[in-house]
Amino acid sequence: MVQTEEDFSGRWMLIFFGFANCPDVCPTTLSEVAVVMERLGTEADKVQPIFISIDPQRDTPAALAQFVPLFDADIIGLTGTTEQIAETAGHFPIYFERLEETTAPDGYTVSHTSHLFLFGPEADFVTSWAYGTTAEEILADLRLWTH
Repeated sequence: MVQTEEDFSGRWMLIFFGFANCPDVCPTTLSEVAVVMERLGTEADKVQPIFISIDPQRDTPAALAQFVPLFDADIIGLTGTTEQIAETAGHFPIYFERLEETTAPDGYTVSHTSHLFLFGPEADFVTSWAYGTTAEEILADLRLWTH
């Protein structure tokens, strides 16, 4: 099933590009997103967190179905073909590159942009946060934008 921004129309979107075998940046960011969603409380239904894989070889729908719920059941994990991911990523100011690394699972890792993006209810870019931004900072910004 192909999903587009229309599927999330009327909701704020927290979007992060990463991969399930990421040793640090991705799990840390998704953990911060989970804290943000929890602290939003009853307002959480205004926001849809989305994790878009940049590693289609390993991040199958089944793999994401196991990985993403480890952080928050409401985060949607999306993957696709190499071409679909490249097309989607082309709409964002990001980069990603497969790097051979013998100690990593399957012999490679993926270097990538580590920003968390916020898009508004009309799918318009609002802001982004660099890796390491705390849940408290994201939550404070999000509350300003969504009210």
